[in-house]
Amino acid sequence: MRTPPLTTRLLSATLLALLSTASLADRPQQPESWTASNGAGAQISAATSISKERLARIDALMKQYVDDNLIAGAVALILQNGQPVYEHAEGWADKEAGTRMTTDTIFRIASQTKALTSAAVLQLQEQGKLVVTDPVSKYIPEFAKTTVYDKDKGAAVPATRAITLRDLLTHSAGISYGTQPEIASLYAEKNLGPKAGMGWYTADKNEATCTTMARLASLPFVAQPGAEFVYGYNTDILGCVVERASGMPLDEYFRTHITQPLGMRDTHFFLPKEQRRRLAAVYYTGANGKIARAADDAKGQGDYVDGPRKNFAGGAGLLSTARDYARFLEAIRNGGALGNARILSPRSVALMTTDQVGDIYKPRMGFGFGFEVVEEFGAVGLEAPGSFGWGGAYGTSYRVDPTSGLVVVLMIQLMPNGTDFREKFANLVYQSLLPSE
Repeated sequence: MRTPPLTTRLLSATLLALLSTASLADRPQQPESWTASNGAGAQISAATSISKERLARIDALMKQYVDDNLIAGAVALILQNGQPVYEHAEGWADKEAGTRMTTDTIFRIASQTKALTSAAVLQLQEQGKLVVTDPVSKYIPEFAKTTVYDKDKGAAVPATRAITLRDLLTHSAGISYGTQPEIASLYAEKNLGPKAGMGWYTADKNEATCTTMARLASLPFVAQPGAEFVYGYNTDILGCVVERASGMPLDEYFRTHITQPLGMRDTHFFLPKEQRRRLAAVYYTGANGKIARAADDAKGQGDYVDGPRKNFAGGAGLLSTARDYARFLEAIRNGGALGNARILSPRSVALMTTDQVGDIYKPRMGFGFGFEVVEEFGAVGLEAPGSFGWGGAYGTSYRVDPTSGLVVVLMIQLMPNGTDFREKFANLVYQSLLPSE
């Protein structure tokens, strides 16, 4: 059964009710103007209107990829200046069970967790409970003396300096997921790296996250602090720091300081068991390019319903919906507030969404405290400079484009993802932006 036509989905009463608090106070910032020259010297101005007809092209893309068995299903949600302009669910949440995808389907968002943990760290800085230049060892003593694997020597050597919270926020601490060949066996011995799914998965651990992170400190990292951008356990370590600095478990901290104030009712580390049918199944891209259902293990469905429910992974542990995550992103886009709820100050949001690493990230891109940031037009598709976002290992992604007032959330469950669906989706979002008449 197909979802209703686009005209009945746009500005749906239910979604407006869920998001209406954005207009009660701290109104969204107006889009800033920008221009970019193309080779012929023409000017591209910041768009402030969005074409519903052009957005409808996304429906066809989603249906095509479902019909061709390239994805099982997807949910897409787009806000402009705090108001919903597009929402669509297509395909199957669980194809084998015959469960259709709906706009309130719950997804494993993996590394999209990192943005909430980064926000929590900056909240604690605003509360005077930490400073981002603090050494990690102030909160996790095992990090007082860390090591780095030297390929030339074939052995671990001492780190040249202490790792700081800032290093972790920007993924410049030299800490990977422990899957590199030269260190993989060492990490496996400590039940990390290859023994943790694809490195980042800890939902099956019958221990607190601080116990896991303390054990991580005994292992060699892959680069010296501050030398390289290395994606890995950085934000999981920060999850433990949040627990130690706040004096409460990470799930409780998120609930009381982020998700509950923002009205994010469906964002959890582990799913309430009575809601298990709302959780989308995980698929993977097979050798023939078509999807197949993933196994019931760390690299597949995971322990998000029936697991030990003890390890709150600040780097990759959350479940959420498109609507919930859009509320968090709208608060960030709006300088830290949604309606009457303020989770961060504008200055802290600026730290998160401006480059903090110089030239160690990608060309024409920067990395802030939890988000990658577009520095030049053309670096990422059609995105404007100042846009920021990230994604998750299960195929989810999100972008925020302040110049056009956009918050864009795409949810799928495909790991590994062998498709170009996310890239095509993003292009169809931005091609819908037109100058105001």
